[in-house]
Amino acid sequence: MALVATLGSLFFSEVMKYPPCVLCWYQRICMYPLVLIIIAGLFPLTKSLFRFSLPLALVGWFIAFYHNLLYYKILPKSAAPCVQGISCTSIHVEWLGFVTIPFLSFVAFSFILILQFIVFRKYQDEK
Repeated sequence: MALVATLGSLFFSEVMKYPPCVLCWYQRICMYPLVLIIIAGLFPLTKSLFRFSLPLALVGWFIAFYHNLLYYKILPKSAAPCVQGISCTSIHVEWLGFVTIPFLSFVAFSFILILQFIVFRKYQDEK
């Protein structure tokens, strides 16, 4: 999931030429290293995988959650950290009326956290 999210964000910025906002950059900072950390921690599965990946996934999830609150106008525009450059509420993609780039990021981080919880539980049961 982290690899798909990373490739998706690169597709949107490098192929589709959508400039990332400040919150998108913060989410990328959390997502990109997850690809390497998860791959390195799975072979063999070690407890350090959760120690290093969980903080990045949680921080990324909170940023994505905040970004969605701004995007869907639950929080006022004045709460956005994007003062220069592209706005954090710019609409580039909106599939089915609600699937946006911030929403995709939120789903990716949520999915990663759920999978980490499942794998951690199985890891603990095997020990």
